[in-house]
Amino acid sequence: MNILAIDCAASLCAACVYDADAGKELGRQVLDLGKGHAEHLMAVIEAALAHGGLAYRDLGAIAVSIGPGSFTGLRVGVSTARGLALALKIPAIGVTTLEALAAEAATNFPGRTVLAALDAGREEIHAALYDKALALTYGPAVTDLTEATAIAQREDPVLAGTAAPQITTSSARAFDTGPVGATADIATYARLAAARRSGDRPKPLYLRGADAKPQAGFILPRQDPGEKKP
Repeated sequence: MNILAIDCAASLCAACVYDADAGKELGRQVLDLGKGHAEHLMAVIEAALAHGGLAYRDLGAIAVSIGPGSFTGLRVGVSTARGLALALKIPAIGVTTLEALAAEAATNFPGRTVLAALDAGREEIHAALYDKALALTYGPAVTDLTEATAIAQREDPVLAGTAAPQITTSSARAFDTGPVGATADIATYARLAAARRSGDRPKPLYLRGADAKPQAGFILPRQDPGEKKP
């Protein structure tokens, strides 16, 4: 089965096609955009398919990163994955950025507990703890550096994600460290989805409210339908 993986959770706009039966990546396209995922994602997907010599009809499932990550990027990635899955009548499978980062850390440090942690700004950290079999034991949750450091000191895990250096500095001790980016390699999402083959319809994993708030000064008052305009 060929799986199309999509990731717009961070600055990257990434897609790859993965042969789940052969365990082999067939093609990929990755752009480091920062913003503008909506304008580029379909072209990125089509480039990945072209590199693999495939068409949409050759796909058996869609994998997508569901966050935590960029609010806008997650909406773009998840809505595209669900739309393609609906049109092609194939499953869409969500994979969190934290579990993808943990999986990559476990590749280099097999049989170890992993703490995946992302710097979310506002002195917040988005974190999840995975046991030696990569089963989730904590989170995904919003925490802070003090609590994340306490978890690391108690569990002695491999650290992964953008908050890993902060946790190491706060602990004043060394930890084994996996990837320290905001997201994992696009093929990791495909591999994790291949192990599931199905699941609930993906939806963005938002661990806090959106930064953008409506400006009260521009909100129009509601009018009673029966009220006549002056």
